[in-house]
Amino acid sequence: MTGKLLLKRSLAAIVSTALVAAPATGFAQTAKAKRQSHPSQARANAGIANLPAGTQRPSGEILLSTGEGQLITLPANVANVWTSNPGVADVYVNNPRQIHLFGKDFGEATVFATSASGAVVFSTTVRVAQNLTSIDRMIRVAMPDADVQVTTVGQIAVLNGTVKSPQDSEQAQRLVTGLLNPGVNVNDPAAQVKIAVINRLKMATPLQVQLQVKFAEVSRSFVKNVGVNFATKDTTGGFQFGLAQGRAPGSYTATNLATYPTARVYMPNGGGYIDGPYDPSTGKFVNPRASGLADITRGSDNATAGLATKLFGLDVLSAIDIGETIGQVTTLANPNLTARSGETANFLAGGEIPIPVAQGLGTTTVEYKQYGISLAFTPTVLSDGRISLRVRPEVSQLTSAGAVQLNGVTIPALSTRRSETTVELGSGESMVIGGLLQNSHNNSISKTPGLGDVPILGALFRSNGFQRNETELMIVITPYLVKPVNANQIVLPTDGYKAPNDFDRVFMGALQGSDKSGDRPKPSMAPADGQPSVGAFSPAPTSQPAAPVQMAPPPQPNRKQKKGGSAAPGFGF
Repeated sequence: MTGKLLLKRSLAAIVSTALVAAPATGFAQTAKAKRQSHPSQARANAGIANLPAGTQRPSGEILLSTGEGQLITLPANVANVWTSNPGVADVYVNNPRQIHLFGKDFGEATVFATSASGAVVFSTTVRVAQNLTSIDRMIRVAMPDADVQVTTVGQIAVLNGTVKSPQDSEQAQRLVTGLLNPGVNVNDPAAQVKIAVINRLKMATPLQVQLQVKFAEVSRSFVKNVGVNFATKDTTGGFQFGLAQGRAPGSYTATNLATYPTARVYMPNGGGYIDGPYDPSTGKFVNPRASGLADITRGSDNATAGLATKLFGLDVLSAIDIGETIGQVTTLANPNLTARSGETANFLAGGEIPIPVAQGLGTTTVEYKQYGISLAFTPTVLSDGRISLRVRPEVSQLTSAGAVQLNGVTIPALSTRRSETTVELGSGESMVIGGLLQNSHNNSISKTPGLGDVPILGALFRSNGFQRNETELMIVITPYLVKPVNANQIVLPTDGYKAPNDFDRVFMGALQGSDKSGDRPKPSMAPADGQPSVGAFSPAPTSQPAAPVQMAPPPQPNRKQKKGGSAAPGFGF
């Protein structure tokens, strides 16, 4: 009885060995028929080989999601099945010709199936990842306008594709992170995740931001001066003196008596006859030491009140300078710039001033310093159309205050007003990011020592000056989300300009030709499908039958634009 049992086992072993060692042609035909009948079997048969034990390496790869199983049908009976990581991929043997693979957790495992003789019948590498099919389905439901692909490699998931806005990009990343890491609070930056998500999503159309900046400055100045000037004049050439406060007095100029004839006149009260210069045109004698009020207030730009009188036998000319100067300067600049989200744009309306810089060995180099109105900003489009702006406006101008002399050259100084900040605004919202209100007062008194301190009468020996400056500056910024427009919607300052002819320029005094019918040539309107828009997104194209080819219509002649139909220049909002 025992011999018969051993014989049956030996026969079974021989039959199994014969099946494994079957001719290659018959096995190939059987495997080919099975690959054609079952798609999953085709992937499994990639690792089949009939080689001695220990000589076959795992070949092929099977991708499974957690909780997913796959049935593998083998070309021969197997006696042993081995998995390198049962916690990742487990194996269940239903019969000698079929094995079941189960994905249990994230990771990789190697599976071998050998016959009773040790020959490798089947080998593969099983990769277990999250159920990407459910993730793709969830993304399509949550963001139907997005085109997102999720790829997992070990403990890393990569998002590729295009979305409509930065908000959709952040939402897709949070959604995938939550699905790949169940039970983890994705809103907590410190949360530990098992599978990290790398966001490589891009915008379908890069968003662009136009920034309008208004510089409004008003500078007022008020200067007031009060001074007293007086001097004596004596026709006899005797003692003379004068006093001037705050202004250079005029000089006395002697009259050239040789140009006038001499006449004799009788002086009453016992004066007798005297000879003196006589002016026939006026019929009066000429004063040899003539002077006027303008002489003692020469150089004054203010109003002058003068008085001529006789004091202690002397002729006295006095003048009071009373002057007020009021000035107002208004500056308004409105630079506009457009930049792509995340990029930096710069603008300068002004010039550059050369500044000599002394170097060694007596040499001098020249450096250039910019001045004027400048603007630099970096926009970043956030969710819900919010715009984060890092902006740096600056207003500078040349001034003589603080100027220096270098090698006989006067180098002016720069008066600069600068602001740099980061703000967050919505499209079309405005904010004052810089304001300056400056008031300065300056009082000065010039006086004669001693005499200027006398009460009441001391006012005749001193002068005072008063100066007040007020400056107010405001910087207002307004960002807009913009999109390109068609070229025929842009109006240029030179549109419709025509140089005047000789008749219009000479006789009519015209600076522009009277015929304004001419206009710059404009391109035709682009097709509606080709017009770009803000955040435009086109879903992934689906396979559709090709449309029949149509002949392009003949070009239409350009038509004149109707009056009153001018469009706004620049960008459309």
